[in-house]
Amino acid sequence: MNIVILSRNEHLYSTRRLIEEGQQRGHDVEVIDPLRCDLIIEKEKPTIYYKDRYLDYVDAIIPRIGASVTFFGCAVVRQFEMMNVFTTVTSDAIIRSRDKLRSFQRLSKAGIGMPKTVFTNYSRDVEEVIAHVGGTPVIIKLLEGTQGLGVVLAETKNAAESVLEAFNGLQARALVQEYIAEAKGADLRALVVDGQVVGAMKRQGRDGEFRSNLHRGGTAKIVKLNEDELKVAMKASRALKLPVCGVDMLQSSRGPLLLEVNSTPGLEGIEAATGRNIARAIITFIERNSK
Repeated sequence: MNIVILSRNEHLYSTRRLIEEGQQRGHDVEVIDPLRCDLIIEKEKPTIYYKDRYLDYVDAIIPRIGASVTFFGCAVVRQFEMMNVFTTVTSDAIIRSRDKLRSFQRLSKAGIGMPKTVFTNYSRDVEEVIAHVGGTPVIIKLLEGTQGLGVVLAETKNAAESVLEAFNGLQARALVQEYIAEAKGADLRALVVDGQVVGAMKRQGRDGEFRSNLHRGGTAKIVKLNEDELKVAMKASRALKLPVCGVDMLQSSRGPLLLEVNSTPGLEGIEAATGRNIARAIITFIERNSK
């Protein structure tokens, strides 16, 4: 099988691991930079030209599309879809997951618990917004952001006003969420492949840091999810139509609360923490589903 990994850097851990596992299972695996693809659109014959050749031999793709190249990266994924090439995540699902507001609306409708969240159109009535989520402290998040960037903890009303005014001045849309104190700077990351949880870890933020992202100095260890946490992870995967994804949750007094669903989760942290071969699970998912 000819498998293409859409990635801008073949040396990244996740990309390298997918190459290794694909080759070990007898597949031809190639890394292609989506930004260097030319999309040729014509009646009944969509094609992609890359460097010196047409990509008409590809059986399956694994999108590793960074947030900064979402628009063109998803256009490339969509072109492969038009060519009837199997993809581990569709272009529409990636776009949905990158828009936090759109994701939360779909997840809320699916009956998934999450921190109380308010979105407002540059409202100056910050006091009312804060009241909707139960008062300070609050978490303020940009609609688009990854690895903890664009996420601020505002501990007082004045701090929340300052942050929202700054975002409003930049015309940067943001969500306001309740702060879950009992989580104590930790969250759960469940890795879903083919709709099933194949690994989970608990991430703990470093001292004084409310964000648990490993890129920000957090630590991780393997964890066994309880039944409710497993259900949230798999239900979120189905709601956003992401058969391969990372689901982030907080443990709270009212059960697991969903934070975010990541359409291109990194493999390094969770493979190290759990000892699970997540890359192989993704390759076998392709084998089961690709035509």
